[in-house]
Amino acid sequence: MDVLNLIGRNELLFNNDISSNELELKKIVSSSRFLVIGGAGSIGQAVTKEIFKRNPQKLHVVDISENNMVELVRDIRSSFGYIDGDFQTFALDIGSIEYDAFIADDGKYDYVLNLSALKHVRSEKDPFTLMRMINVNVFNTDKTIQQSIDKGVKKYFCVSTDKAANPVNMMGASKRIMEMFLMRKSKQIDISTARFANVAFSDGSLLHGFNQRIQKRQPIVAPNDIKRYFVIPQESGELCLMSCIFGENRDVFFPKLSESLHLITFADIAVKFLNQLGYEPYLCEDEEEARQLMTTLPQEGKWPCLFTKSDTTGEKDFEEFYTENEILDMERFHNLGVIKNESRSEDDKLDYFTNSIGTMKEKGKWSKEEIVDLFHTMIPDFGHKETGKYLDAKM
Repeated sequence: MDVLNLIGRNELLFNNDISSNELELKKIVSSSRFLVIGGAGSIGQAVTKEIFKRNPQKLHVVDISENNMVELVRDIRSSFGYIDGDFQTFALDIGSIEYDAFIADDGKYDYVLNLSALKHVRSEKDPFTLMRMINVNVFNTDKTIQQSIDKGVKKYFCVSTDKAANPVNMMGASKRIMEMFLMRKSKQIDISTARFANVAFSDGSLLHGFNQRIQKRQPIVAPNDIKRYFVIPQESGELCLMSCIFGENRDVFFPKLSESLHLITFADIAVKFLNQLGYEPYLCEDEEEARQLMTTLPQEGKWPCLFTKSDTTGEKDFEEFYTENEILDMERFHNLGVIKNESRSEDDKLDYFTNSIGTMKEKGKWSKEEIVDLFHTMIPDFGHKETGKYLDAKM
């Protein structure tokens, strides 16, 4: 599968930036110790491989998914073999006592990279998953930064999202609040982060779902009115590593918008995807027709598709990596932009958020409305887009 072709490109986005900094990257990585948290997800695996192939002194990978971790090790051994340094994986939940004991037992790292997240917009459909998203995206991040400070870590990197720029959904807003917590901790440790585009065929993504639908012989469904920027997994790993190694304190890296990176709809990618597999898309009127035609059309070289307008909660009409109020450095790299942040303190606001969430947990009951109101307090211009419809109600 030619993924670059599917997203409308023929070369890797960061080739120039990686090649011009490769000697320095190898020098720093090969003399350093790394902890990758959430290292078995799609972006985490990509980052781990970028570090591994540059022969680090120490590379420990933590992830809650035991199965994904097994595949990561198989992938690395099959692609790169072995390194002289200490490479180990640990199937741990970073919110657990076991993880805290793991850090207390060692914790000696130069760089900590946190790729763990609840990343789906649909996570806001109920108040319980929404609270877990806050725990994972905000409080677990804050905890692991403090542990890094306590252990004398040189640099902490955490992945954000393009959806944190002028957020319209709770996932993006949770990452924006996470960035606020990062800024507070940046007074005690150097921190950098990255906002980037959709990662094509990452676990749980719509494009990953295309593969699943083909394997299970089910219709392809996609919105035809939403355009997004895409990077491939390797590029996501390169972007994170560049930010981690070369980012100054409080820097946010993002892909520059250029001729190499352009918007494309999910429906357009679906058509290219099916064409590469030798199928012609057949546009259906509704879900029932699409399901019924699966029994006959594939044998004729056609695949039932349902392309519709998006009407679900939290979908942004356009994509952006920064806001008009943020200061940019567009000169340092070829295809990487950098948001420069000054040291600023919002301690009262962050303490209020922490205490408010703590009160909800103590009561053992909370509503989505309470959390949305709290997010509006944290982000006064939060443009939450609530339609009452969620992706789980669609095929």
